[in-house]
Amino acid sequence: MSNNLYVCHSFVVLFHMVTQNRRAILKTVGSMTVVGGLAGCIGSEGQEDENEGGQDGQDGQQEGAESEVARIRAAHLSPDAPNVDVYIDGEPALEDVAFRDVSDYNELQPGTYDVEVTEAGNEETVLFEDSLEVETGTYTLAALGEQSGENQPLSVEVFEDDPSDPGDNARVNAYHAAPDAPAVDITDEDSGDALVEDLAFGEVQSFEAPAGDYTLGIRPSEDGAEPVETFDVSLEAGTIYSAFAVGYLEPGDAPADEPFDLEVVEDSSGMN
Repeated sequence: MSNNLYVCHSFVVLFHMVTQNRRAILKTVGSMTVVGGLAGCIGSEGQEDENEGGQDGQDGQQEGAESEVARIRAAHLSPDAPNVDVYIDGEPALEDVAFRDVSDYNELQPGTYDVEVTEAGNEETVLFEDSLEVETGTYTLAALGEQSGENQPLSVEVFEDDPSDPGDNARVNAYHAAPDAPAVDITDEDSGDALVEDLAFGEVQSFEAPAGDYTLGIRPSEDGAEPVETFDVSLEAGTIYSAFAVGYLEPGDAPADEPFDLEVVEDSSGMN
């Protein structure tokens, strides 16, 4: 396997830095350190085949390649885990990536890969080690829970995403990644409508809504509960977003001083 392909595979578990003001919560992808170049994500054999047989053959092979690839992104959502380095099949792939990082979607061939996540700069402190199988489709791989395991154990979970066009609406994928929070509802505070109900830690639910400005309330899933926090968001028609509930409701009593927040990223560009 080439160095370039190792780097493409690294996006299976990459944790990409995203930092911005709490209220201006539409996030963009930030910087990261990648070991090696970024090219040849579909593999050299497919590229060599595309150079043979003329334009018709190229078009058919390209369509076949597109139907067989996986689109993968990853998110570092573990509030007490340190910055990390990532190794794929024993090769270094990413360095010094941090909590709240969310990557773009990147393409790779389906397969099984050995993944190891260590504390940044300390290869001996292994936080996660396993073989992950990637199939055709669109996925988010998320590091959830806590290194300490005080509320939730550290794990890497795979979520299948829906890349279909939401039409005149916006689609929001809501992820619960706050280790000390109970199951929650997400409500439109202006209308009082429940957009998501009984969303438990480690789960994702989706909802669609017309374009516009919204105040989202996040509240425990119990009768009469008040919002623990509200967040202002602007949604555009035909756009897909992900909203990650992260951090701690009670950061003063938690393993890390990471207050509860909502990280919102736009998914659409990486799905096309």
